[in-house]
Amino acid sequence: MSIAIYPGSFDPVHLGHLDIAERGAKVFDKVIIAVMVNPHKNPLFTIDERKELIREAVKHLPNVEVDSFTGLLVDYARQQNAGVIIKGLRAVSDFESELQMASLNRHMYEAAETLFIPNNHNYSYLSSSIVKEIARHGGPVSDFVPGHVEAAMREKYSK
Repeated sequence: MSIAIYPGSFDPVHLGHLDIAERGAKVFDKVIIAVMVNPHKNPLFTIDERKELIREAVKHLPNVEVDSFTGLLVDYARQQNAGVIIKGLRAVSDFESELQMASLNRHMYEAAETLFIPNNHNYSYLSSSIVKEIARHGGPVSDFVPGHVEAAMREKYSK
């Protein structure tokens, strides 16, 4: 069985993330969307909220699971017996840092390859930070996130 890990903070999950997840689900028997726990960040959504928002967004993909992890991605990949780490690339600027990380991950866990999937051009400008900034100022985000994520963001920012 081919298992791939798709890691990220997903705060919030947006259509660019979902595009990569859907494309990965066509290639691998199982894709695990792995929400990273980063104690140095102050996220909008808790880990559990992010996982639930993602689960709702990928419920149409039977071979996609959602989980979270702390520590090194390679340790998590090893635990899951994953042979691939999926990374989405929006622009050339993403490639340099992602290539460096892929090389380090390969050094620490030779069994895992990194697969770079270029984002669909419709989502190449999207980032969670940009989506949060638009929503924070009351702007429309319905073109960038699923409806349930938009509703959750509106609720967070109304407080």
